[in-house]
Amino acid sequence: MDPEFEGRVLVIANRLPITIKDHHDGNFEYNISSGGLVSGLRSLAKAVDFKWFGWPGIDIHRNDKDKIRRDLQDKYHAYPIFLNHELAESHYNGFSNSVLWPLLHRMPEKVGAEESWSKAYQEVNEIFADNIVPMVEDNDLIWVHDYHLMLLPGILRSRLEKKKGLRIGFFLHTPFPTDDFFTILPFREEICSSLLLCDVVGFHTQEYAQDFLDSASVVLEGVSRSPSDLHWAGRKVIVHGFPIGIEPEDFREKMETEGVKRELAKLRKNFEGQKIILGVDRLDYIKGIPQKLRAFDRFLTEHPEWVGKVTLIQLAIPTRAEVTTYQRLREEVESLVGHVNGKHGTFSFTPIHYLYRSVKPEQLCALYAVSDVCIISSIRDGLNMVSYEYIACQNSSTAGVLMMSYYAGAVKTLPSCLVINPWDIPRFANAIEDSLNMPEGERKQRYKENADVVDRYTSVRWGTTFLNTLYRMHVPSQEDLPDPSEQMHENDRRQIKSAHLLQERSRSRGTSDSGNPNGASTPDH
Repeated sequence: MDPEFEGRVLVIANRLPITIKDHHDGNFEYNISSGGLVSGLRSLAKAVDFKWFGWPGIDIHRNDKDKIRRDLQDKYHAYPIFLNHELAESHYNGFSNSVLWPLLHRMPEKVGAEESWSKAYQEVNEIFADNIVPMVEDNDLIWVHDYHLMLLPGILRSRLEKKKGLRIGFFLHTPFPTDDFFTILPFREEICSSLLLCDVVGFHTQEYAQDFLDSASVVLEGVSRSPSDLHWAGRKVIVHGFPIGIEPEDFREKMETEGVKRELAKLRKNFEGQKIILGVDRLDYIKGIPQKLRAFDRFLTEHPEWVGKVTLIQLAIPTRAEVTTYQRLREEVESLVGHVNGKHGTFSFTPIHYLYRSVKPEQLCALYAVSDVCIISSIRDGLNMVSYEYIACQNSSTAGVLMMSYYAGAVKTLPSCLVINPWDIPRFANAIEDSLNMPEGERKQRYKENADVVDRYTSVRWGTTFLNTLYRMHVPSQEDLPDPSEQMHENDRRQIKSAHLLQERSRSRGTSDSGNPNGASTPDH
């Protein structure tokens, strides 16, 4: 952080980084939560002192609120914003995740609609402002995070106009849609004007930043723009890509623990003589798990010599399990797993090991380390931190192959992943064969190039770069941000061009294989 900065940093996100368990006897248990945003900001706390505002995740009885508030402030520098269960549900699972989430990922066919959801979204953003405004001082840096709070910057700006030296930044942890999808959004003008009342608006990639600049120019009048900022209503707003990272040393330290070494030994014994392909995904429709399973099915069909020699371990982390769309996705995924195992399995071999649950950190690190290939097949993804974690748990000797969808943001930051188009099942299957047969020299070179990015562009560097940009109001230098596009392998460039050609055709087809011109294999029902 800039040594001249003497103000305070207020971080605002939908959820606090603390999970609270009510023991119903007047006592509460507090545990640090998991997740990409929590991990990134927890690492940043080592370099920057900040206060974190957010919803505690449960409905708290009014008699317990003062105790919870004191506990969180004293122990964690966290400031809870209380919401009742019905309002939180309509805001989070309703408008945020059934309207904004699919539209931000360019999937309008997944959108649900209830009138109460939009009202809840607006109300929650107002409640957050009610709690934050009294805490703000002159020269504060306010950093608002993610799609749950897109109206908040505008509300804060209007209520805090008398504060001196106040800076407001916003960071979106999802993709940003092109203007033809953005214009579908409810109260899109209010969302756009709210973000333009920030001083800095950040995205994971420069591509998302450009999509926002394009959308702002379409939705609002009077917007003038340059490559990295825009001017509106007499204000200059910096709009830029700030790819988040991880702290790779944390993973490497964990790799040296006895717990990870025990898990690693078990996996090596259980899968002796086999190659391991790994998938680690939340069970979300953006993650492309069905496409991955179909590609693996086709690969085994076309290369029966690999049956018994390669196993796909697929972790499907439960998320939003109460939402109908996600229940249907689980049914589809588990049907495909059954189909592939029934088609290619033997009495002594199961092609896919599928787990619908989270695993312990020691088990996850061991899985990353033992796997020969990691496949990220997202059909749209903000960045995808699994790719970074996989690289951090590998080393120059193992040099596992990272296969990544063109539609994941991290394909722009990690120069040497093997790029795939998850919609093109035949070529996806061919890429699986390529990854398993990749020469050692190429594997090690790709690993080295990816590891260099993971090591240099950490979560701490991401956070301090954003906050310094907010404080100084200067566009960050290229030295502060990964720009590996020129290092990308020529074969992967061709794959990206192929992805462009198939994107719109794939969208019209959805996840169904009916009429699939690529000949993707489909389970019999």
